[in-house]
Amino acid sequence: MARRSSPVCRLCRREGAKLFLKGNRCDTPKCAFERRESAPGMSTFRHGKQTDYGAHLREKQKVKHHYGLLERQFRKVFALAEKGKGNTGEALMSLLERRLDNIVYRLGFGISRAQSRLLVGHGHVTVNGRRVDIASYLTRPGDVIRVKNRPKSLQLVQAVLAESHREVPDFLSRVEGQQPEGHVLRMPEAADASIPVQAQLIVELCSK
Repeated sequence: MARRSSPVCRLCRREGAKLFLKGNRCDTPKCAFERRESAPGMSTFRHGKQTDYGAHLREKQKVKHHYGLLERQFRKVFALAEKGKGNTGEALMSLLERRLDNIVYRLGFGISRAQSRLLVGHGHVTVNGRRVDIASYLTRPGDVIRVKNRPKSLQLVQAVLAESHREVPDFLSRVEGQQPEGHVLRMPEAADASIPVQAQLIVELCSK
């Protein structure tokens, strides 16, 4: 699993949008993007007008950073979206939203997508009663994502649920209690993404 060691708040400023990479901190006055929206670097303003290529690239980079993917990982998801039927952009966003690490985050079990990947990778969650430690695992309607019934797993997730009150999207449902669990109700759509995305720009860039 890839690990980013540089400050993630710079990514929000670079893309000109809040990507919610630091969990609850992004909703407080401590958010670096709220305090300083200019792009990182010595210059406090952008030189020249953004080109069409630049606009396409920034949209792709925004989505990559938001979901925590490297270029090779993103290309694999895009290739899978191209093979499917229907609109490639819609299929791409649906695949990204179906990732297990994203589902764990949207259910509120992890304070950020980075922490959610760790929860999955360390075996703290199960899918339909089976341990799944692959962050890119694609969930389906009817799947039940449950926190593993062991003290360490329950303690980690219940601490996040007590601190965060993140709203669960329409395609999911969450059942809190001694052993929290979530249900995938339907296939996610592009509109279910937690940030606005112009998927067509990404398709035009990656299809060249």
